[in-house]
Amino acid sequence: MTKQFWNLIKVSPVIVAATFFAANSALAAEVNEQVTNVAQLSEAQDNNMSQVTSVSQFSDVQPTDWAFQALQSLVERYGCIAGYPNATYRGNRALTRYEFAAGLNACLDRVNELIATATADLVSKQDLATLQRLQEEFSAELATLRGRVDAVEARTAELEANQFSTTTKLVGEAIFAVSDVFGENRAVPAGEPTEDLNSNTTFSDRVRLNLYSSFTGKDQLQIRLNAANIVPNNGVSGTNMTRLGFDGDNGNSVVIDKVNYAFNLTDAVRVKVDATGAELYENVNNFNPDFASSGRGALSRYGRFSPIYRQGQGGAGLTVTFNPTGAISLSGAYLARTANNPTLNNGLVEGDNAIFGQLSFQPTKAFNIGLTYARTYQGNTVANNLFQSTGSTFANNPFGNNTATESNNYGVEATFQLSSALAISGWGGYTTADARNGANAGADADIWYWAGALALRDFGGKGNVLGVIFGQPPKVTGGSIKNVAANVELDDSTSYHLEGLYKFKVSDNIQVTPGLLVIFNPEHNDANDTEYVGTLRTTFSF
Repeated sequence: MTKQFWNLIKVSPVIVAATFFAANSALAAEVNEQVTNVAQLSEAQDNNMSQVTSVSQFSDVQPTDWAFQALQSLVERYGCIAGYPNATYRGNRALTRYEFAAGLNACLDRVNELIATATADLVSKQDLATLQRLQEEFSAELATLRGRVDAVEARTAELEANQFSTTTKLVGEAIFAVSDVFGENRAVPAGEPTEDLNSNTTFSDRVRLNLYSSFTGKDQLQIRLNAANIVPNNGVSGTNMTRLGFDGDNGNSVVIDKVNYAFNLTDAVRVKVDATGAELYENVNNFNPDFASSGRGALSRYGRFSPIYRQGQGGAGLTVTFNPTGAISLSGAYLARTANNPTLNNGLVEGDNAIFGQLSFQPTKAFNIGLTYARTYQGNTVANNLFQSTGSTFANNPFGNNTATESNNYGVEATFQLSSALAISGWGGYTTADARNGANAGADADIWYWAGALALRDFGGKGNVLGVIFGQPPKVTGGSIKNVAANVELDDSTSYHLEGLYKFKVSDNIQVTPGLLVIFNPEHNDANDTEYVGTLRTTFSF
């Protein structure tokens, strides 16, 4: 600033009034930045200063401060001192010429108001002369500031006229995927003749549009539209172990596949009501943050998270999470897959259902562990599916078709961040299933599974992730069903799941993920050749 300015500032204490923008430069900063959406506009409005009537309203201004008397005089005499909404003045912030001009402009407006309301005697001739000279000194800055304010107002009007909704945000995701299955023979159950594996390279897509609405600021209504043509490749590979984590085919017809509403019952209790499309792995912590997402996580179905979170998938239900401290949380859920079906042995209570509970511990920010339990019931469906097509065919349907099945599922999951760039996660699970009717009524099955994942974050660039996942998909290891003659050879060997992928962040909205999935001894049958699934997934988010 010029020497002339510093001489002016000594003339009258009115000049000190303009320095309130040295502490309150949020408005000028917002004017300097381009407003691109309504959310930014709301944030800018929240940071606006509010007029005070007494210096005592400022929590950070004390009577011992060197400028206290000047501030007190200006508040009482001119009323052109403003503060932040949190009752602070922030008088030690740096001052720019634009900020000074903004404060000067506010004081000029206040002086004009005093003159117009016949209170001009409060303004001395000396103050008026000083203000006039300051107005001339800062005429360029004042003109620029007014121009920017006009531009912001015009932009604001345009955004308000064209915004999608005042309560709803539209969030989209589109996946383009190229994939193929390789191997000598198609996987078959033990004892069946081998078949050649004939697979073609595919190019397919999935598009999801999520409408997120909030009515109180602490609640969320989600409505999801989904269209896809990614055909699950178990048809050519002979095993669900080769399925991709984002597959699904509805002929690219747009359907509403998820509707739910979440809200805070109290500060410590969060409630989520699913009308359709309920998925436990979205409602509770699944302890695999780097790979859980279908669009930005693991490429395989098994590599995303423990199969225990697939219990009760797809229906309606209620999930409640109690988190009083942040270090310990308790979640409970009831999901009913056939809740919308009024026919016999269906509905909210009588049909397929899952009762779920999980206790999570987070003793440090780097370590998180969970203990999980789910009790499920599946009625006389044509083909029951204990893990929603994750693992061997025998593990998903050990008692045959048209058999009502109950299961108790136990799981332990953990995540350990060794550093900001290195994280490991894993899970183990045990399921005991019982047949309630049919030819195998009274039979039971013991099923085990486990996996571990390694994530190298920012590998090769900011936002990139190199991942490796290894484990054993669900396998029947015991129970009376293993003694049935026809099933003696089923799941007698062990399959292993090995997956390597590299999530490359092209931009904040584009991620490219190449990867290779290797299944050793598919269907837990060492007579089957190793199968490979090569995939290139590109995810666009908007």
